[in-house]
Amino acid sequence: MVQRELYLEKLRQLKDKDIIKVITGVRRCGKSYLLELFIKELINNGIKQENIILINFDSGKYNNINEYSSLDELVLKLTEKIEGKVYLFFDEIQNVKFWEKSIVSYYVDLDCDIYITGSNSNLLSGELSTHLTGRYIEIKIYPFSFNEFCEYKLENMEIDKTNEDLIKFYKQQWLDEFIRYGSFPFSLSINKEYKLNYMQDIFNSILYKDLIERYSVRDVAILNKLIIFLLDNVGNIFSANSISNFLKKENISISSLTIQNYLKYFENACIFNKVLREDIKGKKILSTNEKYYVVDIGFIHAIRGINQVQKNRGHIIENIVYLELVKRGYSVRIGKLNGSEIDFLCKKSDEVFYIQVTERIHEANRNREFDPLLKVKDVYPKYIISEDVEDKSNNGIKHINLLDFLINFLD
Repeated sequence: MVQRELYLEKLRQLKDKDIIKVITGVRRCGKSYLLELFIKELINNGIKQENIILINFDSGKYNNINEYSSLDELVLKLTEKIEGKVYLFFDEIQNVKFWEKSIVSYYVDLDCDIYITGSNSNLLSGELSTHLTGRYIEIKIYPFSFNEFCEYKLENMEIDKTNEDLIKFYKQQWLDEFIRYGSFPFSLSINKEYKLNYMQDIFNSILYKDLIERYSVRDVAILNKLIIFLLDNVGNIFSANSISNFLKKENISISSLTIQNYLKYFENACIFNKVLREDIKGKKILSTNEKYYVVDIGFIHAIRGINQVQKNRGHIIENIVYLELVKRGYSVRIGKLNGSEIDFLCKKSDEVFYIQVTERIHEANRNREFDPLLKVKDVYPKYIISEDVEDKSNNGIKHINLLDFLINFLD
């Protein structure tokens, strides 16, 4: 069983704190599983099972709970005879109309510790944010990291797990599977011939439930066009205007404002992350042109095909590195310095470093990859990540093999 320690540790630190824990993430990334892990841990640590209430709104058991007053009736009934602190877990709470009213009342009236999950980051808008500013914290979770991916694989193998060379050999093989099929937890348990179908099912669920239905999108064809554009351009800088101009060439007329709205919908559905540019010298965020990275690279194979994965491998590796960084809690920006671009400017607390990503380092691209990092004159570490096994470090810039980065660079 993969323990998801990156997220469990955050929940441990926030347990019993006077703050609502809001767990967001793309559909089927493991939010319900995380709640189950944490609840099991609470019970093992002495919390009485009757003091823990879990309501999963995806369950048919709660089909009649579709607005806040009926939720209140249920919760009050379940808690009326409980002595001591109550631990309230609400899974996929966005299915309940005006759920914010209920959460506010429980927070005020009950001796409780509240955890809620949702598949849409728009969960954080409305009354929850208006009335409880500073009283909630978001924990955003993702499909498995590469180490979690490998942890799952190793659990199901009977090999000598003390043999580090053998383990690394297997991890190198698994990296290709990781790049092709992504890391949604359930996909690891099914055969390869079903993985793409499973990814397509997730995509269609997001498309219809979190985009078309939620935002009453009428022109589904344009929505699909925009998603395909983003999948084909992960790691590329562009703006709403550049997308509008691109679509005009295909005889599709759509305003930049509408494109901006759609891009925000994609972020809210947790399917794409927007990464802004930061002026390294001026230390300010730039308001135009950004990059978008998909929440799981398996979508590229499932929606665009294996040829797109092979053709765009360099940017897919960049997407992988980005996801690993944000899963580890880093704030990530695109570095901009005197006309040069650095893929990632990474910050967490007092830690700062720069990363450039490329598929391979060779004579034709060496200057292009190293020069932007060499132009940065501060003392923070600078790294270049590629699939090269041979050490390509140069001029104080440390080269790291992609597999080594994923396994232990951030530990």
